[in-house]
Amino acid sequence: MSSNQTSLAGTRRGLLIILSSPSGAGKSTLAGRLMAWDASLSFSVSATTRPPRPGELDGREYYFRERADFEDMIDAGEMLEHAEVFGNLYGSPRAPVQEAIEAGRDVIFDIDWQGGQQVRNSTLSKDVVSIFILPPSIAELDRRLRARGQDSPDVIATRMAQSEAEISHWAEYDYVLVNEDIDETEEKLKTILTAERLHRDRQPGLAGFVRELNAEFRERVT
Repeated sequence: MSSNQTSLAGTRRGLLIILSSPSGAGKSTLAGRLMAWDASLSFSVSATTRPPRPGELDGREYYFRERADFEDMIDAGEMLEHAEVFGNLYGSPRAPVQEAIEAGRDVIFDIDWQGGQQVRNSTLSKDVVSIFILPPSIAELDRRLRARGQDSPDVIATRMAQSEAEISHWAEYDYVLVNEDIDETEEKLKTILTAERLHRDRQPGLAGFVRELNAEFRERVT
């Protein structure tokens, strides 16, 4: 490795990649695709008070907690963000996220606009890259919710009623993508992540590298 390459080495702080959307717009699928593309990405596993769905495991999809335990974590400041959605509490435990960021690992958050606001207003705000996913139409959003077969008609109606409020927060995000084609949206997300990782402030060895370039200039004129 040359001296210039050595000077560029170093551990950058990780990114907090927030993905938000109304239910059914595709954020969970896209988060999974990003992690399949880059194995160094980690997923922020949320805690929730809702019961597990068939096939879900504690610590994989969610940390399933009783409401009293969840509220104790909030009171102790152990949640980076939390919100009540459809009668259940959801939140992101702070400790594993903080550890990952300081170790230079990027973390994906699959959270709603309320959680996104809290993370952007937290002490980790400078590490945030926020992305909002829009559906191509409300009719398509309704079709996707029904096609996945996870919720009753009443729950689907409630989710659709909440979608307008969710979508109204699109302008709070750094990037906004319309998920008409899942493959195209995935490629756009990869482009965003690659560019954000190359941001000047996220290249810890860059200042030293430029100092070495300037030293080379001085050597050439002496």
